[in-house]
Formats: sequence, C-alpha cells, structure tokens
Amino acid sequence: MLAVAFLRAVNVGGTGKLAMADLKALAEEIDLGEPRTLLQSGNLVFDAKGKAPAKLESLLESEIKKRFGIETAVMVRNGAALKAVIARNPFPEQAKSDPGFLHVYFLKDETTAKHVDALRAAIKGPEKVEGAGHEVFIFYPEGAGRSKLTSATIEKHLGARGTARNWNTINKAADMT
Repeated sequence: MLAVAFLRAVNVGGTGKLAMADLKALAEEIDLGEPRTLLQSGNLVFDAKGKAPAKLESLLESEIKKRFGIETAVMVRNGAALKAVIARNPFPEQAKSDPGFLHVYFLKDETTAKHVDALRAAIKGPEKVEGAGHEVFIFYPEGAGRSKLTSATIEKHLGARGTARNWNTINKAADMT
C-alpha cells in the first residue's frame, strides 16, 4: 500500500536543509518502494510494503539523522488514512474557497478534545481549530504566515509534536497514493 511521510521542519526558514533528491535516494536505499517526493517541504510518497506507519516513522527518523544530521519528526499516513482525513474535513467551504489557508496538523501522538479546547482558548486571532486524535484541522483566514498561532503554541496545547500541510498539498499527496 502506498503511504506518505510528512517530515517536520524540513527546508523551512533556512533550517533542516534536505534536498528532495537525497530523501528519495535514502528511501530507495532503505527499500521503500517507488519513492517520489512532492514539493520541497519534506513530503515522500512510497510503497510501504506492509510495514506499520510507526515502524516507518522510526526508520525514516533514524536514517535521516544518521545520514544527514537532521533531527526531525516524521508522520506517516497510508493512502486510506489520508483519504479518511480528507473525508472528515470539518471546513468544507474553506477547502473550496481558500484551500491554501486550510491546514491539517499531522500529530506524532494522539491528542484529545480537551487539548483542542485548550488550544482554542489560547488563540488570540481569527483562526479556527477542529479535530482530535492524530490530526487537527486549522483554518487561518488571514494566512498562516501572518498568524500568531505558531507550531510551538499548537504543540504545547495539543501535547504532541507534528507538522502541518495545507489543503492543496494534502490533496496532491492523496492523489499520488
């Protein structure tokens, strides 16, 4: 089954520089089938060959650290899981009208509704947050780049590390699976 690995903080703001050609080569060397990258922000599509997402996350994290000296969290979702995320989007209108402003925060560990409520209480701007479990949906009406809702704030309140991708990227990744 095809899967997608989302790497945290790769090629963002001058940190975690990792050429996608190098990521693809690494995936080939560790026997991930048919690896392809999407954009320059650390998205890898590959054949998981029946391996569990948690094992793939650990493998990719350790190999990236060993080969490139980059410590990054990796969140893996198989194609079915990614399509399920798309299907449960609580912001369908925003997905149509402003897909670049709708993000999914893929989490390493599960979060709870209580944590999401705490995050909502911490929001100082117009952002909207929904979800629980391993994914949280965030709509940034004024754009993520202008928002004061940072990854540090999100992770502090959700109690888990993660990485965000906008709706356009998520749909492209799902199409690749």
